[in-house]
Amino acid sequence: MHNELTQKDLELMRKELDHRRIVLRPQLLEAVKEARAFGDLSENFEYKAATQEKNRNESRIRFLENMIKTAVVISDQSGSDQVGLYDKVTVYMEDDDEEEVYQIVTTMRQDALKGLISKESPVGRCLLGRRVGDRVHIQVNENYGYDAVIRAIEKGSDDGEIPLNRY
Repeated sequence: MHNELTQKDLELMRKELDHRRIVLRPQLLEAVKEARAFGDLSENFEYKAATQEKNRNESRIRFLENMIKTAVVISDQSGSDQVGLYDKVTVYMEDDDEEEVYQIVTTMRQDALKGLISKESPVGRCLLGRRVGDRVHIQVNENYGYDAVIRAIEKGSDDGEIPLNRY
């Protein structure tokens, strides 16, 4: 199993990893040590909260290390008139008589509520490589799908402005 990420994704992940290891880890360990000094650990909320935050940081460190270790670097190979990675795409939903604007991103930066759609999602997979005027059928699951028409493509680039997903 590998993760398809851009070079910028990897840079952002390495930067976050360094920050979590060098800056956050010592701070969180110190917070746990201070909270432990408050006494009875069974009723010590500060200790529990500090321990949870330390564990959350360690979990994120392991996640980032694994993502970096298994990453395959990709780049946008689309033509100037095709939907590619980081492009904003205006799509007309025929059934709803509405237009939606999506930006196709890597999985590490997806946020559907902000219109950032993963290239691996049903919508992202259908749109990549298509052109203005193309009609696509987006199959969400085995029971539901819908038709859409690509109305516009605004070429984009991986400038690092879109942050990595948090949890």
